[in-house]
Amino acid sequence: MRSLEPELERRRAAHLYRRRRVLGGAQSPLLQVDGKPLLSFCSNDYLGLANHPQVIQALQRGAERYGAGSGSAHLVSGHSAAHHALEEELAAFTGRPRALLYSTGYMANQGVITALMGRGDTVFEDRLNHASLIDGGLLSRADLKRYPHNNIAALADQMTRRLDGEALVAVDGVFSMDGDLAPLPELARLCQAQDAWLMVDDAHGIGVLGRDGRGSVDHFGLDPQAVPILMGTLGKAFGTFGAFVAGSEALIETLIQQSRSYIYTTALPPAVAEATRASLRLVQEESWRREHLQQLIARFRAGASQLGLELMPSETPIQPILAGSAERAVGWSQALESEGMLVTAIRPPTVPTGSARLRVTLSASHSFEQLDRLLDALGRLDREEAV
Repeated sequence: MRSLEPELERRRAAHLYRRRRVLGGAQSPLLQVDGKPLLSFCSNDYLGLANHPQVIQALQRGAERYGAGSGSAHLVSGHSAAHHALEEELAAFTGRPRALLYSTGYMANQGVITALMGRGDTVFEDRLNHASLIDGGLLSRADLKRYPHNNIAALADQMTRRLDGEALVAVDGVFSMDGDLAPLPELARLCQAQDAWLMVDDAHGIGVLGRDGRGSVDHFGLDPQAVPILMGTLGKAFGTFGAFVAGSEALIETLIQQSRSYIYTTALPPAVAEATRASLRLVQEESWRREHLQQLIARFRAGASQLGLELMPSETPIQPILAGSAERAVGWSQALESEGMLVTAIRPPTVPTGSARLRVTLSASHSFEQLDRLLDALGRLDREEAV
């Protein structure tokens, strides 16, 4: 049996070693991290709902009614009235006939692709897609083709050369490490011309973009015919946990029958579904959260540009600052932590070699004063060494 230590040592030496941090309280801009207070700019709680009193109260009421766990899979005895109500509300929110809850976004992406695609079919994916989409394509046993980031011409060329069988294009609505949007209108037109499914993983768009936070598909004014498969997560802008897939009656029934990651896992706790119903209402009713978030984004980009920081073309809460090497990204992260701020260094293999970065994420719960503290600290980073 081979030793695992050499690979761990190699990762440490290459500044690629990951370690967990222990939080001592609820999600908020001000965290207790490993016992010390830090101002956080690395949470996906984009609307500041993870610690909202109404969401917490809904969770508590749900636990009082349904208990702590669901007890079983949805198709056995775990599908509660809370789950069913949330699915109906998510379907209405996304403007689709049906929605189906999954226990995680990773399981949703794998479950959809493996249920719809198989040997003889072709899955096309952007090279910067989330790992769950890539793994779904691999597990499906279909032919997996990856095209250069947001390169419609390259994708069109790949699609025209595919063999017989079904075709599916799977793409992030908002790319999780770059923060930019997929060109969904162009993708929709290409998929319709090629008679292919279009699946959008809108984990980082739902709640943030579009009318009342309906996401990147709504942001581009696309309907369910243009984007027949929509996946969204609940642990980011919604502040809770889990995921859903929304689409036609036939799609959802097919997933119930054939999606292994839905069929063979325990349903998320009903209390979490009740909490998510509360956060869904807040997402739609409190538009000031998205308005404040947009103001923070604009203020950050203007300030970072004045400092000469290398930003990426993102108008979303995900604001990467390119460092280049993993060593430099880690050094910058450590320097910020010494000033009382938590900003995660993102390194290969999460991003390509040479594009390590700080991934700044903004939340509606941040104040302008907190953002200015971050900008002041970023201005003091050592950037003299060549990238």
